[in-house]
Amino acid sequence: MKRSVIISFISWLPAFCFYSAAAQTTQMSTYCNPINIDYTYSIYNANDNISYRSGADPAVVQFRGEYYMFVTRSMGYWHSADLTNWTFITPEKWYFQGSNAPAAYNYKDSVLYVTGDPSGSMSMLYTDNPTKGDWKAVPAILNDLQDPDLFIDDDDQAYMFWGSSNVYPIRAKKLDKDNHFRPSDSTYELFKLDGDKHGWERFGENHSDTVLKGYMEGAWLTKYNNKYYMQYAAPGTEFNVYGDGVYMSDSPLGPYHYAPNNPVFYKPGGFMNGTGHGSTVIGPDNKFWHFASMALSVNVNWERRICMFPAYFDKDGLMYSNTSFGDYPHFAPAVAGKMGEFTGWMLLSYNKPVKVSSYQDEYTAQNLVDENVKTFWLAKQNDNQQWIAIDIEKPAKVYAIQVNYHDYKSNLYGRVPGMHHRYVLEGSVDGTNWLTLVDRSQSFKDVPNDYVELGTPQTVRYVRYKNIHVPTPNLAISDLRIFGIGEGKAPATVQHLAVDRHTDRRDATITWDRQSGSQGYNILWGIAPDKLYNSWMVYGNNSLLLKSLAVDQTYYFSIESFNENGVSARTKVVKVE
Repeated sequence: MKRSVIISFISWLPAFCFYSAAAQTTQMSTYCNPINIDYTYSIYNANDNISYRSGADPAVVQFRGEYYMFVTRSMGYWHSADLTNWTFITPEKWYFQGSNAPAAYNYKDSVLYVTGDPSGSMSMLYTDNPTKGDWKAVPAILNDLQDPDLFIDDDDQAYMFWGSSNVYPIRAKKLDKDNHFRPSDSTYELFKLDGDKHGWERFGENHSDTVLKGYMEGAWLTKYNNKYYMQYAAPGTEFNVYGDGVYMSDSPLGPYHYAPNNPVFYKPGGFMNGTGHGSTVIGPDNKFWHFASMALSVNVNWERRICMFPAYFDKDGLMYSNTSFGDYPHFAPAVAGKMGEFTGWMLLSYNKPVKVSSYQDEYTAQNLVDENVKTFWLAKQNDNQQWIAIDIEKPAKVYAIQVNYHDYKSNLYGRVPGMHHRYVLEGSVDGTNWLTLVDRSQSFKDVPNDYVELGTPQTVRYVRYKNIHVPTPNLAISDLRIFGIGEGKAPATVQHLAVDRHTDRRDATITWDRQSGSQGYNILWGIAPDKLYNSWMVYGNNSLLLKSLAVDQTYYFSIESFNENGVSARTKVVKVE
């Protein structure tokens, strides 16, 4: 039976007229995944009445010291000066309104752009003014191409890599730049998935599907220190375990060998999951950044968002990343000396008491603080009388807040002009006197995953959201996430970490003692004690079935516990043959 409940104000939620009128200024030296850009709504299945916004398969290219991001089916692309603040560009000329899995390259003072078209031929676009977007086309160069990657080496030889299949490998052709990038007659097969050996390449949520084979897609080649790192995505874009692995070679056409620390980009736990089908770009201070797809997958499987993570190369030439606390605030690419580092701001809102003005059906208030992007709160009305109030339970210093709006029966398609979100966020120590933390009352920006860093951190116990306007027919929010530092103690070191590797060596059961005062745990593993590059965030539980291992690889494990006050010391590393 459909029902809705309107909850009256309680003692710590006074009438709206008692808040401070002085808004806090904001600064953005940090970022938080998923990236907050004005994602385009679906444009290819409007007749099915499935409305969702999505961003996936990002191809990011540096051009004249700035950056351009091309995203599947976006009717344009985004521009940034710092890899943090992005502005959408509607180009003067555009040839692929429904373009899939694009690739881009900076070559001789022009941006080159290609996109996959499995139903026909593919052209290359180019421009020396991507901000204006006066794109020109090169004649068709390839047919039946999916998930392309264009790469031009230092010797000026061009290559096209492609592949999106659970049968075929990543393939390549040489391109003749002097003849409209015409492809070679020869096709080179590089490598394909081997889920029998590599557990993380298996299909399904948590790699649990034993029937279907995983998909290999999204090739992207990076050259570093005369080595070639071919990144590829597996096992499927809609799953929490979607990630990017790496094969390495001394030549663009191989032979390639499997990186022992795969998957290199992997974020299966936490609020929002996935780091697959990405691109790697050199950002400020010549540091590498990896942009990739995250799975939302509520309205349809292909509902996704964009994330970014720092990328590194260790002393042994292995490409790696750090996705630990991967959807918590990190320092932005332009922050010298700290770029990509975790801020140490913890999640203050997880499972805390929350009240709302109204809700419908099963879309209740508790969905706002459960750290699950797939659940959401749905208000009874979409008006300026709707509110959310979270009790952190103890005073804490708030540094940043993220509002993640959800599309519930939005009935919007393509690029919708004039979309914007307006709201106010307030904080209070005693529930009586209120301070404005974030003032979006006069904002006219489209901010579906609005992450705001406070100009001045504020110590508060209560935080409330007051809705003014959302562009969708319904007011729905998946999570209202409050970040900061509590005044209590971080949890102690976890006890009795144990790893039981199964007969199927791709799998291991990891257990540990529950730690008093803990919100959750980060399980860390890698191929050496100093290479614990992978991590899995677990809330609440004290066990994990890990199905991501390679059968012929020795691994090392550790674990840390965390709460709103900080992170414990890691346990002693456990070796597992």
